[in-house]
Amino acid sequence: MKAIITLLFTVIVFVSLAQPPSVSADPGATFGEKITKENAQAIAVLPELLKKQESLDAKIEGKVIDVCPQKGCWVKLEITPQQYAFVRMKDYGFFVPTALKGRHVVVEGNAKTIVTSVEDLKHYAEDAKKSQAEIDAIKEPKEEIQLIAKGILVVK
Repeated sequence: MKAIITLLFTVIVFVSLAQPPSVSADPGATFGEKITKENAQAIAVLPELLKKQESLDAKIEGKVIDVCPQKGCWVKLEITPQQYAFVRMKDYGFFVPTALKGRHVVVEGNAKTIVTSVEDLKHYAEDAKKSQAEIDAIKEPKEEIQLIAKGILVVK
């Protein structure tokens, strides 16, 4: 009986942790550390700033174009229609709701240009529930801008 209760508890905890939070993504909502909009720069400046230095602490504002539907553990911010910044949460310390997609946010954290491995790209594609054909089509690593967010603020 004790084993059944322990197993049931473990399953409930696992299921509750394996989903994005079901909280509001309304303007003013914050995730992770509390941050403000003050001194936030438009995300469009980030590629140019990263040409001048390897990494930098940044506070940027941009539009969320995708959210991890599995746990809310990453988001993509549009830089241009062909380019995005990939945002992960610092130390997996917080998650965001899928309702964040389409919202404008301020993200504060560390930004750098990285090369994402094929294995990681396939993992993110699986998280995003891409088709097996789309996952199998990933054959090469990709250079992209990554932010490790310590806080995210919904602005609109």
